[in-house]
This record gives sequence, structure tokens and C-alpha cells, in this order.
Amino acid sequence: MLEYVEFGEEFIFFVMGIASVVALAVFAERLIYFKKSLGKNNESYLDEVRNSLQEEPEINWKTNVNEDSIYSRFIQFAMRQLSLGRRGLDESLEGQILSEKLELEKRLPILNTLGNNAPFIGLLGTVLGVIKAFYGLGTLGSSGAEVVMRSISTALLATAAGLGVAIPVVMANNYFSRKAKVILQNLEILKKELLSFQMNKTKV
Repeated sequence: MLEYVEFGEEFIFFVMGIASVVALAVFAERLIYFKKSLGKNNESYLDEVRNSLQEEPEINWKTNVNEDSIYSRFIQFAMRQLSLGRRGLDESLEGQILSEKLELEKRLPILNTLGNNAPFIGLLGTVLGVIKAFYGLGTLGSSGAEVVMRSISTALLATAAGLGVAIPVVMANNYFSRKAKVILQNLEILKKELLSFQMNKTKV
């Protein structure tokens, strides 16, 4: 039995190491994606587009943004729909927003899962360590106190490792989730402005 407990304890630390690597990889990938998708001048571009749609009879803006920008992609998609005079612009823009949402939230469930479960994995390692410590105490008696203390110390280290993984992962997940929410809200605002622009243009 002790062999299985020792193996399980070592396996827990291995799993925590893999979880740390996966979390770091997802964080780096999402950070690069959001930085590329937002780029520079997005706030100015967004304000300029909105003002143009509200105040000018023809769409005109000059602020340059990265072509990979989410807002730029959305506006270009909407402009193509408007230029082609297609009906159902509302549904088309809603579909584009859902498409962007899928990309924004991609791999975030991995961070969410790791953040929620890493403490429990660490706790499992602690339980196994405590089992090992009590087994040693029962086998060695009071003469094995030093061995028992080392086992308990290792057991508590598993919990610390679980929390050490979970806390930054949860923070990263909340950060990216908040970013995605703000972007999607801005896209919803743009959609309403574009629909209003289309209606005004049709009336004219």
C-alpha cells in the first residue's frame, strides 16, 4: 500500500508540473492573440468610427489600425455587407460577433479548469502525504518522528503547489474574460450604430 501512496504523491507533483506548463503556454498564446487583435489606436479608431456613423452622411475615418484588429475586421465585414446592399445585416453582424466571441474565448476553459481543480489536486497530494506520515508513525513509532515530520512537510508542499498554480491561473482567466467581455460589448455597440446608419441611409 505504501508503494501506491508514494507513487501517487510523486504523480501529483508531476501533474502539477504539467499543469503549470500548460497554463503558462495558454497564457502566452492568449496574451499574444489579444495584443495582436487589439494592437494600437483601437480606442481612437473606435471613437472615430462611431462619430462618423452618427454625424456624417458618408462613412469616413483616417485613424490607422492593424488589419488583424478585431474592430477593423468587424467594420470591414460590415462595410462589405453594406456595399453589397444585402438584407439581414442584423443577423450577419450578430453572426460575426459570435465568430469573434469563439476566438476570444478559445482556450480560456483550460485556464478555468486548471484554476478550479489545481487546489483539489494539491489537496489530494496532501492527503496522500499525510497517509504516508501516519503509516510511518505507526511503523517506526516515536523514533521515526523526524521521518514523519518530513512526510507532513512534503504533504503540505503539495497544497502550496496547488494554490501556487491556481491563483495566477484564476487571475489570468479573469483578466482575459474581462477583456473579451469589453471587446464584445464594443462590437455590440458598433452593430447598433451600423444598423442605425443603414436605416438612415435607406430613408435618405
